Amino acid sequence: MTYFLRFISLPIFLCVPFLSLGQLAEVRGFVYNDETGEPLAFTSVFLEGTHQGSNTDFNGYYTVNRIPPGSYVLRFTNIGFDTVRVNMVLKGGDIITKNVHMVPANYALNEVEISEERTAKKTESQVSVVKITPDKIKRLPTIGGSADFAQYIQILPGVVFSGDQGGQLYVRGGSPIQNKVILDGMTIYNPFHSIGLFSVFDVDIIRSVDVYTGGYPAEYGGRISAVMDIKTRDGNKRRTAGHVEAGPFTAKILVEGPTSKWEDGKSSSSFLLSGRSSYLKHTAPVLYSYADSNGLPYVFNDLYAKWGVQANNGSRLDFFGFSFNDKVHFENATNYDWKANGAGVKLLFLPSSVSTVIDANFNWSDYQMVQTEATALPRSSSISGFEGGINFSYFNGPNLFKYGMQFVGFNTDFTFTNAANRTVYQRSYTTELAGYIHYKYKSDRLILEPGFRLHYFASLSEMSPEPRLKGKWLVSEHWRLKFATGFYTQNLVNAQSDRDVVNLFYGFLSGPEGIPSTFRGQEVTSKLQKAIHVIGGFEADAGDHASMNVEGFFKDFTQLTNINRNKIFDNTPAYSNKEEYFKSDYIVERGYAYGGDITYEYEKDRWYAWLAYSLTWVVRQDEKMTYSPHWDRRHNLNLLLSYVAGSKRNLEFSVRWNFGSGFPFTQTQGFYEFLDFGGGVGTDYLQENGDLGIYYADINGGRLSDYQRLDLAAKWWKKLKGNKKLELNLSVANAYNRRNVFYFDRVSYARVNQLPILPSLGVGLYF
Repeated sequence: MTYFLRFISLPIFLCVPFLSLGQLAEVRGFVYNDETGEPLAFTSVFLEGTHQGSNTDFNGYYTVNRIPPGSYVLRFTNIGFDTVRVNMVLKGGDIITKNVHMVPANYALNEVEISEERTAKKTESQVSVVKITPDKIKRLPTIGGSADFAQYIQILPGVVFSGDQGGQLYVRGGSPIQNKVILDGMTIYNPFHSIGLFSVFDVDIIRSVDVYTGGYPAEYGGRISAVMDIKTRDGNKRRTAGHVEAGPFTAKILVEGPTSKWEDGKSSSSFLLSGRSSYLKHTAPVLYSYADSNGLPYVFNDLYAKWGVQANNGSRLDFFGFSFNDKVHFENATNYDWKANGAGVKLLFLPSSVSTVIDANFNWSDYQMVQTEATALPRSSSISGFEGGINFSYFNGPNLFKYGMQFVGFNTDFTFTNAANRTVYQRSYTTELAGYIHYKYKSDRLILEPGFRLHYFASLSEMSPEPRLKGKWLVSEHWRLKFATGFYTQNLVNAQSDRDVVNLFYGFLSGPEGIPSTFRGQEVTSKLQKAIHVIGGFEADAGDHASMNVEGFFKDFTQLTNINRNKIFDNTPAYSNKEEYFKSDYIVERGYAYGGDITYEYEKDRWYAWLAYSLTWVVRQDEKMTYSPHWDRRHNLNLLLSYVAGSKRNLEFSVRWNFGSGFPFTQTQGFYEFLDFGGGVGTDYLQENGDLGIYYADINGGRLSDYQRLDLAAKWWKKLKGNKKLELNLSVANAYNRRNVFYFDRVSYARVNQLPILPSLGVGLYF
């Protein structure tokens, strides 16, 4: 512990030289959209007549430092906004804060040769990361009449969903438990609803999303596969506004506005309220009566609220909270119920006399899930606790020095019964502490980002040093090579059964105690799950309107912990002569994931095209066998095409097609009468009635049929009086009614398919 405290205090001393850079000046501040008060990312900021400048980050923050004393014109440019010029006189040692409001341009842009994405590619390393905005999400066909983050993330390279129903996300070979989803600094433990078309995040509250499919920097920890960092936007600071929308799947409302007036040189505050509810269970019998006999039994509700206050220098304090729930009740079959609640506070602070940006967060959340079946014992899982952190960012020209400290404390409560009627129960309390350092160096040709994270798992008394490194070499104006590598750990364990063809149960285990002491003859010295990422690739600009990205990756999951699917004996003295492999609650595994992705993006005038292809192999090894997990999809292809028509550009057509090769699954060899001998040696097995037992084939030795889905959509909108806008969305999901398998009941030998063809019409009003 003493070692940990020394480590996290070290960056403070490293920053001391930066706090006294002599008699040079610095200009910093935030850039906002004048109409809404939203920060403008990737705005170009530079001093005219010099080579000094920078770009704003996702908070709209910029800094230009190491400026000699003198008179300057500071210029702000952003596509779609009028250019702003600010005259200023700087003295030696000045640190001046200048916030700028940019007015949207009153002219139409037919062709954009320099975009935010093109700027970011030359200033950020961007290895295995995709940046998503609401505008991109809304380009996709809006299934059920409503655009959603869950629908868009499915077209990203390296991302595999278990299907239309299930909502399970797999990223480059990692399981859902190995993905970290963050909402304004808060971990969201189940971000997707059971019907895989919807996430818990209303697209209208999102400012941006960074999806890291691997090689993520040192500020992220506690997961070994992927990270999704979601940042919400502020409420409108100028006027009360909103959005009301309804379709056959869901209805929603969003209201936002100022609670104190936003004026130059004064503090302000604003609110944002969002609510969404599904009623597909009720509309499906009328509109989609041809669906499977179980229908579409999905009901969910999402509520989100945010209130923020902003100081005159750009510092701000936000309070937010949410409540999500999900219910799936299949008739005479399995029922799933989960709910999540949370609240948090986030601070962005700009000290007046120090060239540093400070951001901090603290939050609490609770997640509970229960699965019940007519013929089996229930499964349940819950996780609740708190987390927080503080980060310090120092900008030195194009270079960045960032460090921070993070903490998390949570408890898990888990009950699981496997196919042999053996129950695993665990309740645990976990505390984690972490400190990290990240440095970004940029020259004309090279971007290099080394980092180091020290993660202490207090409940396991285990320290994990985690080096990270990524970079990019700008070979030419249009070609860039890039790479990333790092070491990652986590203690949360997946609580799903790999023998289920499809499983909606999403449970959590934390740092289990009863893992085996050896793995394939070698001593197991750690209780953590561990992985090493190695990524390399290149990106290229194909003219002024297209770009291509190619990456190869290798994830070495050097240690994994899973619930023991092969447990058939209780771990008691009565079975002391039985092999540990058949009586321990948990097992140790190792795994590999490797492959590559190709992404092509084209945008010009009215046309937009996106192609993403992934080739992936996933392998797992336990004590006795080598197998493919059920998310091992070899080929995954996504195509998206959209076209804006009409003289007023108010009609958009879009099409999306997805092809995925078949998932592995465990086949059934036969059935038998299962007797558990609950009465001991005196059990009369000739008279007692047993349960139905199943003989399984080799784990995941079979393959389901391939998956295909074509979605079509047309969107029309019309501006009404004032700030009102009417929008209509007509869409068809699974347009050629492909029969994609969802679930196979082993006992009744009945096949349940994924979603059939689903036409829908959505109506929305912006005000």
